[in-house]
Amino acid sequence: KNDRLLSRKYIVGESYGGFRGPRITHYLQTRLGVAMNGMVLVSPYLEPTADNDGDLSPLPWMLTLPSISAANLERQGKLTDAAMKQVIDYTRGDYVTDLLKGRSDPQSTERIVKRVTDLSGLDAEFVRRSGGRLETQAYLREVYRNEGKLGSRYDSNVTEWDPFPFAPTQRTNDPLLDSIIAPTTTAMVDFITRTVGWKYSGRYNALSYDVNRLWDRGKEEERGSVEELRKSVAIDPKLHVLIVHGWADLSCPFMASVLIVDQMPIMDDPQRVQVKEYPGGHMFYSRGASQAAMRQDVMKLFAAH
Repeated sequence: KNDRLLSRKYIVGESYGGFRGPRITHYLQTRLGVAMNGMVLVSPYLEPTADNDGDLSPLPWMLTLPSISAANLERQGKLTDAAMKQVIDYTRGDYVTDLLKGRSDPQSTERIVKRVTDLSGLDAEFVRRSGGRLETQAYLREVYRNEGKLGSRYDSNVTEWDPFPFAPTQRTNDPLLDSIIAPTTTAMVDFITRTVGWKYSGRYNALSYDVNRLWDRGKEEERGSVEELRKSVAIDPKLHVLIVHGWADLSCPFMASVLIVDQMPIMDDPQRVQVKEYPGGHMFYSRGASQAAMRQDVMKLFAAH
């Protein structure tokens, strides 16, 4: 309609939008004949099955440990690229090796418990009972238990009071989700009706549980979007992909994207698909410094063309 087919085109998707981003790009390439210059995937949900089968696979525990460690480092004021590199190196080195050894090496669990206790800042007995395998919801109740609070899976350093601290399991919604509904709704309604001037009497849904219940969690979701990500990059040698995460995000952990990209073929230029991490959680860009750092990386992606 607007004679813009030759213009540069980018697609940005966040969270479940990160799940859709590679699928939409591949569909545009192969069905509609429209090529993207770049993809920016923000805290993407790329591989839903990555945390399956923690009884056998070390992968679920590899995904959570780095984000839990990042939150602990931040609480100590020690969160740096160098510190996180050590965490990542341990996670895909000695940690996964010791997990795979299991009972064939009686000392492997002891090594795991000692190092995970140091990295997580959790009580050593809690880490021992979990075998150094830190399940997300258990961790979020434990990390602030002494204060009677819960951590959020979107950023475990965001907390609220636990209204049922003695219950065997968490009985309230995620601290961040419930706390942002009112302020985001107020802000959006005010923006739409007063700033924009669009007078509309309908309801604004900051988060729709009705829509959420309709999500099809069948085979299509289980398959993830890594296949389309690889195909899209292979099809177009000029396509650049930037995947960005907050270090402390446990809903879509950055380590999943790191491992996914590490397993991809280089396809001529390793810089075409990059993963970048910043302080913060799922919505890390709510922090000024992290937002500025992400913007700088995105502008480099644009400049690559």
